[in-house]
Amino acid sequence: MRAVIAVAGMGSRFFPIGKTINKCMLPILNQPVVAYAVADCIAAGAHEIAIVTAPGEIGRQVRHYFTEDHDLKGYFTARGWQDKYAPLAELHSQAEFTFLEQPRDDRYGTALPAIVAADFIAGDDFLLVAGDDLLLRNDGGSDLADLAAARAAAAVPAALAAATVPGAEAHRYGILHPRAAEGHQLLDQLLEKPDDYGEPTAYINISRTLLPADAVAYFQKLTPAPNGEYQATDAVIAFARDNDVLIHPVAGKYHDCGNPAGWLAANNAAAQATVASGPC
Repeated sequence: MRAVIAVAGMGSRFFPIGKTINKCMLPILNQPVVAYAVADCIAAGAHEIAIVTAPGEIGRQVRHYFTEDHDLKGYFTARGWQDKYAPLAELHSQAEFTFLEQPRDDRYGTALPAIVAADFIAGDDFLLVAGDDLLLRNDGGSDLADLAAARAAAAVPAALAAATVPGAEAHRYGILHPRAAEGHQLLDQLLEKPDDYGEPTAYINISRTLLPADAVAYFQKLTPAPNGEYQATDAVIAFARDNDVLIHPVAGKYHDCGNPAGWLAANNAAAQATVASGPC
């Protein structure tokens, strides 16, 4: 299994700081947002990870963080600061990183990273993950590892991670509407902000999907949605017409860090969890 992490967005909601700092590199405590996604992919068993960046400075930041900096490591070692650098050294030893640039052209949307990474994916199953949001949980578990285990248990080719919200809030989200089959919730259709959902709870898409290699063809065949976007959900829905796709509710608390309010809420939640767990 491989992983494709999408971080090529413009970060317009963080402008003007978004001009220079990739939103996925904004800190949650002392780690960038994207590092949490990487750790989750590694925990799920994906040790070959492609990070799809935009060209230019904001892409360079991501490449630098996930590439060994021997001079900096030597500087810290010479001053007895090995413990400060140790988390990065461990990260670099846990996965092999590939960096791919998403062209800045007329095409945009959440489906493009999978298209850009088609050669990297080759014949392997792959996780497709957004790098500007995160799941926080306090039990040391991994929602992507749980997703992989749930897919295996259900014996289906693909699985979607989903956060659960009250049905009364469904009108705020794109809803993954399920159909029941052999005790599992399988993807039936995507309902775009339904006015009256009618169910007590609803599953929302959180941009974490485990797919087989042949799903890439569905991404490559996409045409733009009415808003002009190449949407990953459209490819997954097309794949679900031909294959079973499991909907798997996550245990972690979902935070959308692609906007200032969501990023701030994630930092507050992470800080509270750190205080609650006590000193290391």
